[in-house]
Amino acid sequence: MTLKINHSVIIVGGGLAGLTAAIHLSKIGLQVLLFEKNKFPKHKVCGEYVSNEVLPYLKWLDINISELNPTAIQELQFSDINGKTINSVLPLGGFGISRYALDHFLYHKALANGCVIVQDRINNIDFKEDLFAVTTADNTIYESKMVIGAFGKYSNLDHNLNRKSTTNKSSWIAVKSHYSGNFPNDLVGLYNFKGGYCGVSKVENNHINICYLADYKTFKKYKNIEEYQNNVVLKNPLLQEIFDTCESIFEKPLTISQVSFDKKEMVENHMLMIGDAAGLIHPLCGNGMAMAIHSAKIVSELVGDFYSGKIKSRSELENKYRKEWNFNFNKRLKTGRILAKILNQQKLSDAVMAILLKFPFVLTMIIKKTHGKPLSV
Repeated sequence: MTLKINHSVIIVGGGLAGLTAAIHLSKIGLQVLLFEKNKFPKHKVCGEYVSNEVLPYLKWLDINISELNPTAIQELQFSDINGKTINSVLPLGGFGISRYALDHFLYHKALANGCVIVQDRINNIDFKEDLFAVTTADNTIYESKMVIGAFGKYSNLDHNLNRKSTTNKSSWIAVKSHYSGNFPNDLVGLYNFKGGYCGVSKVENNHINICYLADYKTFKKYKNIEEYQNNVVLKNPLLQEIFDTCESIFEKPLTISQVSFDKKEMVENHMLMIGDAAGLIHPLCGNGMAMAIHSAKIVSELVGDFYSGKIKSRSELENKYRKEWNFNFNKRLKTGRILAKILNQQKLSDAVMAILLKFPFVLTMIIKKTHGKPLSV
């Protein structure tokens, strides 16, 4: 069955990037159809810290984050696996907000803007004769001239598109839970442990988000998450103290596997990819959510130019998007990969920590390398 609907843009994925793009595109007058396989609201594995660089753009989108009562975060605390710490003021600062609250908020904003949001799984996306055919789980086919891929870190669609990033097995697993307990409101902590990193920060409702990324080879040696945490994660004395004084709010932690940081193509079969579908920065950089929002801004502005006639062809659109993506994110992603490799080698990690302790300003320089400037609108 083919269902032709007059929508300018189809967005596949209703996470942070997809919803932000939907809000932007609808604001500039385009008809948006968005598919999301899950119901709202939903918790997701995420560090849940957002750099303030996105605030001018969110204001332009008429999104008032203060309505969600986020925490204001101004400082970073970094530690090696032995608990040695260094603190740094975050140049721009940021805010802590759960994906449960933020995605749900953006979902209602997109609906209020006139976006059509359908809960369904997409099985296939074809491109032929300058038109996309998007097939849902019940074999309904939706057609559009423009499709934006916002389906996150990992999706079956990646395999259907034969993306190069799916050919290598990923060696990472991520674990997240919310906790009650004591942790500074204005601090984001990044704590290294053997084979991984753990981020800790406050979100709304005085909840503490603890999310860590672990090397799967090390993780699979243990029977369950609790055993792994006790034998590996909590060897960092700071994490031991945090876990000892906090109590999980979730019935059980959320986990995702196959977390890949390999380089991805931002255009696949003429589909424009945004957020984690286009490139995933290491959690130790603490900037994934801001990058997702920023990527939505870039793609929405270019798609708007395409439909207004400022961009004359699809090839011009795709080339401009690649150029903008690389200009804004390529160096950040490379920096994240380099930092991850360094911190996974004990001798190098110790050497870097010694440098940071002696020259604290170096940490501020690293933060700037992985963050952007306030988004102009």
